[in-house]
Amino acid sequence: MYLLILAHILQSSLLAVHSCPALCACTNGNSGMAELRLVQCGDPGISAVPVNVPPDTVKLRLEKTSISRVPRAAFFNLSELRFLWLTYNSITSIHPSSFVNLKTLRELRLDGNLLTSFPWEGLRDMPRLQTLGLHNNRLSSLPAHASLFLPNITYLDLSSNRLTILPAELLDLWFPLPGQQDGPLQRRILGLHDNPWLCDCQISMVMSLSMSLGSPVVLMDQLLICSRSLGQSGMLLTQAELSRCMRPSVQPAATRVISPLGSNVILRCDATGYPTPTLTWIKTAAYTDCCRQEDIFQKSDQLPRNLESFMQESPRVGARWSIISLNGLSYKDAGEYRCQARNMAGISEAPIKLKVVGVTRLSRPPKRKFQKTPPKSSSSKYRKPNKTVTTTVSLKENQILQNVTPPSTNKTQTSPNLTSKVFLVDRRRRIFPDAKKKTQTSIKSAPEPRENSATALLPETLV
Repeated sequence: MYLLILAHILQSSLLAVHSCPALCACTNGNSGMAELRLVQCGDPGISAVPVNVPPDTVKLRLEKTSISRVPRAAFFNLSELRFLWLTYNSITSIHPSSFVNLKTLRELRLDGNLLTSFPWEGLRDMPRLQTLGLHNNRLSSLPAHASLFLPNITYLDLSSNRLTILPAELLDLWFPLPGQQDGPLQRRILGLHDNPWLCDCQISMVMSLSMSLGSPVVLMDQLLICSRSLGQSGMLLTQAELSRCMRPSVQPAATRVISPLGSNVILRCDATGYPTPTLTWIKTAAYTDCCRQEDIFQKSDQLPRNLESFMQESPRVGARWSIISLNGLSYKDAGEYRCQARNMAGISEAPIKLKVVGVTRLSRPPKRKFQKTPPKSSSSKYRKPNKTVTTTVSLKENQILQNVTPPSTNKTQTSPNLTSKVFLVDRRRRIFPDAKKKTQTSIKSAPEPRENSATALLPETLV
């Protein structure tokens, strides 16, 4: 039983390989060493995509039929298909998954249909696609996300549609700015003619850049017509007086800001350009000159990073300003901020440095070494006056010892000198009454002086 089923499957597959769909013509062509199967269907009686196309087909042409829609996985069995022409039919809709499993497809043509939209995300199922023809349809707009699926397309024909505006994302793809191109620059052929373009800055840039030397874009027809632009309907774009695109210019309110710890700061920048630029705030670096905060900087987020901002357009065309608010400043907020303005003519930016100041760390003062005070004497009633008097008397003793002359053999010559010194000591005794007791105590504890010395005269006088 299983052998019969297997034989039936093999027979069906062999018949499918060698059979040809009804109302179609199948031929074999040579390409070097290999034979290529070509299938062409052009009968108006065909109203749906044939399902029995040989799986080894390399080129399939469905032209001038009554096909109105392309269903899901319509060509799933044609994994070797390289060229798919669905031209001049009545196709109005294409399912986003219509081209699943077409990994080797190089060329897709949908010219002369009734398409009002195209499933751009379906291009992901055709990674090797290079040629896309959408000439003579009813496309009225190009979504911005289409640029995500067109990086490998080198031939794009959008002529004879109802397009009015080109999104800036497509211009960024076709005319990359210096430093944004990954790998070698690709040359592209674009068909933009016979569309009712709104002659604005985007179209003007495409015209001027495509005519420049070494341009990555070549237009099939450079005679683009303005349908509406400042009352210049029906004029050729090359003859219309258009506003030139202007690269953004950024002017910050301040380039250096110093604010205390815990305060609130608002950073602002203004930008002008045509078209009106969009503004973005980016923190690019941490400011390490303010303090030693290694632990804070190690925990900070990776830089650069985008910041949330508030953006407001000015009443006049081409001007815009933006602010960011930083509340409760910490050392992590310090650093370099950049206000970046961007339009299709270029990118400009201005740096703003924010420094946060405050007490970072309190250093402990060195410990004072206190000397041990001698124990209080039981005989002294007032410690501070006694200490002062003792010091004063000792100073006077030194003065007396310095002024006393060595004794001579005649004792009467030293009396006048001793009398003056006694007077000075007596004055101190009147001021500090307790000096006598302290002085007597110190005298008694002193050793006996030698005879005929100057120090021997002093205790006698004080007593």
